[in-house]
Amino acid sequence: MLDLEIVPEISLGCDAWEFVLGMHFSQAIAIIQSQVGIIKGVQVLYSDTNPLGVDIIINLPQDGLRLIFDPVVQRLKTIEVFNMKLAKLKYCGVYFNSPEVLPSIEQIEHSFGATHPGVYDAAKQLFALHFRGLSFYFPVDSKLHSGYAHGLGSLVFLNGASPVVSKMSLYAGSNVADNRAPSLPLACYHRQLYLESATVLRTSYGHTKGLKLKLFTEGSGRALEPRRQCFTRELLFGDSCEDVATNLGAPNRIFFKSEDKMKIHSSSVNRQVQSKRSDIFFNYFTLGIDVLFDARTQTCKKFILHTNYPGHFNFNMYHRCEFQFQLEIDHQPGESESKHDHVNITAYTKWDEISGSLATSERPVVLHRASSTNTANPFGSTFCYGYQDLIFEVMPNNHIASVTLYNTAPPRQPAHSWQQHKMQDIRLTVA
Repeated sequence: MLDLEIVPEISLGCDAWEFVLGMHFSQAIAIIQSQVGIIKGVQVLYSDTNPLGVDIIINLPQDGLRLIFDPVVQRLKTIEVFNMKLAKLKYCGVYFNSPEVLPSIEQIEHSFGATHPGVYDAAKQLFALHFRGLSFYFPVDSKLHSGYAHGLGSLVFLNGASPVVSKMSLYAGSNVADNRAPSLPLACYHRQLYLESATVLRTSYGHTKGLKLKLFTEGSGRALEPRRQCFTRELLFGDSCEDVATNLGAPNRIFFKSEDKMKIHSSSVNRQVQSKRSDIFFNYFTLGIDVLFDARTQTCKKFILHTNYPGHFNFNMYHRCEFQFQLEIDHQPGESESKHDHVNITAYTKWDEISGSLATSERPVVLHRASSTNTANPFGSTFCYGYQDLIFEVMPNNHIASVTLYNTAPPRQPAHSWQQHKMQDIRLTVA
């Protein structure tokens, strides 16, 4: 049985870990994975057909907990305890729910103090007692509702037995019905870099140059107290590994690309080129971005922007990349053109909105992902469509799983440090 402390409007947890309102979905999953053998029977619930309109839920039936995440920002907005018998709960170090302490009306009022009168839901036969950031629900027989006047405490119950809490909700704000996920709290920054927005930089000729990123992380103020620090960085094709690491810091993971499954779809000349070295990926999971460097030149040649939709093979690996850019609409012969003929593309744009305006490749490349240890992919294949220097990976539900931006210009040759030192030695010798 979990032994947990609640902090209204903030968190539910213990000394080892805590679920914090506003934390990202992946951070909650990381906590659960760290508690293997303690937290069991985890269920992840989401909508395949409407992933932006239905909450993402982590259900813990063996512990009586439910974590509800906003489907757009994918941050924790509500924590529910739906089975009070499966968890021990305390507030300010004092238990109000345990095998020895029943969470009755009197116990809740004793632990949390006075509040506004409760609200009766006739359809569910529940009384809700609301505190700021915290609600308790009591099952009450409909016959008792007629005598309700001044809150739950004014009701007279048969045999003197008052009802006990059947469910508890923890949230930010004063209204559980309208609550929203708060911003990522400083306690969840963990010295990582996070993305506010990413703008794809494109030339007037329809070529991608790179990315402009609005970032935030944990900084310190004059009193050395932690605070949110915002700044902007640009990543461009041709940047070196050192350039990117200087702008974004060390990646969360470095991956050496041993094979290219898309090479078969390139020209016969490129297919025959064999490299003894591997291209390098910098994976920035909290930004939702991968940066690919050419093995020969060590310069950036590709960006991959991830949308982190549930139902995709890579779900929970990345935070959603909040990208945005515009593409000019391709007109049919005889159609009139306008200054505003463009399509706006974001992480939430569906493929039919894009394909109806652009002359993309008609036949997609079918992409079936599988890990090296498990060849089964329960989520099925995705479909890749090319347009100019972009590749859109589309899920069966018509949402974009990722956008790949690749460099069509010939790679530039950076001067390596040993070459620079050699040139300096030559100049000194001549002088």
